[in-house]
Amino acid sequence: MSTPDIIDTLAGIKPGSALDAIRARRLQARDNAQKSYLSLFEPIDAGDVSLLERAAVAAFVTGLHGESPVATFYREKLAASAGGAALLEAVEAEIARGKTSGPYGSFPSGPLSVENTAGLIYRVSAASKSVLGTRLVAALEHAHLLVFRPRDAASTDMKALLAAGWSNTGIVTFSQLVAFLSFQVRVVSGLRSLAAANA
Repeated sequence: MSTPDIIDTLAGIKPGSALDAIRARRLQARDNAQKSYLSLFEPIDAGDVSLLERAAVAAFVTGLHGESPVATFYREKLAASAGGAALLEAVEAEIARGKTSGPYGSFPSGPLSVENTAGLIYRVSAASKSVLGTRLVAALEHAHLLVFRPRDAASTDMKALLAAGWSNTGIVTFSQLVAFLSFQVRVVSGLRSLAAANA
């Protein structure tokens, strides 16, 4: 494999280690996670979501989850991307503005309504809008919604992405990206905690 296993790399797993053996027990899951990373971040054809947009969204989403090797990796990936250095400061400012805890939001009227929880309705700052551009502004706002308020997602949110220039295919790719990053952050955090507990 030309690209080292990204989860192993971010979790600090060395070949032949106890954690390597644990991951080897779920080889298909390990392979599928790596294939997901490659298809999302090293695609043969970036299609409707540019590599720069993927890196910017990744830096934002992983930054919202807190400081970690995963957040550092994607921040560096954005900085190394063509045009990424110009976006990095704005993305970092938006991470700081968007940090909150969750999930929160409202359920449809019914028995689950007792679990409704109010929280931040995130919008990109005016200062960052001109740097990020229309598509990334819409992407960061939607990513924040998916991370912290998934139960509030509605058709109007999809329309906002379409209005900002995202295609249906791009929205699907973008949604897969956010889901993968949330999964990756949790897996790496769990593996690193396991390694620390057994150190």
